[in-house]
Amino acid sequence: MDIAGTDPTRRTPGQYARETVMRLRMRTLAALGVLAVATALLGRGFGLHDVRFLGSEVVLLGSIFVILRYVLPLVERRDRGASGEEHVGGLLDELEDSGWEVIHDASLGRGNVDHILVGPAGVFTVETKSHVGPIRVGRLHGALLSQAQAQRKAIERVTGVTVEPLIVFSRAWVDRPLARRKGVRVVPARMLLGYLHRREAVLSRAEIGRAHSLVVTALLESGQQRPVASDRWRLIR
Repeated sequence: MDIAGTDPTRRTPGQYARETVMRLRMRTLAALGVLAVATALLGRGFGLHDVRFLGSEVVLLGSIFVILRYVLPLVERRDRGASGEEHVGGLLDELEDSGWEVIHDASLGRGNVDHILVGPAGVFTVETKSHVGPIRVGRLHGALLSQAQAQRKAIERVTGVTVEPLIVFSRAWVDRPLARRKGVRVVPARMLLGYLHRREAVLSRAEIGRAHSLVVTALLESGQQRPVASDRWRLIR
């Protein structure tokens, strides 16, 4: 049994995203392999100048074009997203020495939350984004904010604990770091730990333990169902 797959406290940062990247790569290689073998067999069976062999070559070349044009960029984006989650997760793990509980790659129903934090400053959801280039908080895409708010509401609904949503950019420059937009705080990864450490303590050690137990219980009761590809919480990063 995959213990990490059933115990929400033992999943690693970006685990689902990394697994998705591996599946995409394996399926791409498998598809190319099947096409290459089929083309070789047709060439051997019908001859290199047979129209059926030439047609299979066209199919193979077309498939390669589609993979280069669409599939590989998708894999690259997903890989960048997984790397972003792993980077931010590594930073968050440092909080455990300061009395924080950190849960990575949490699945609740049909939604995936990159990280859930329970500590002296309260309970937080962290959605990691690996965009490149400048980010202007005032122009932040509404879908990103809705995603973060949906995660907050999902955790609050099943635990009764107040949650603050964060969007953390692992690579991008943010014009107004730590600003809030529509109830969501936008944080550059380089400022994340400092921001959390500076927050006023609102939970005692016992309250942290109770809140963490509520979150873990909710995740376990959800069955740790992994979200489907069309899930609205899982946006292209």
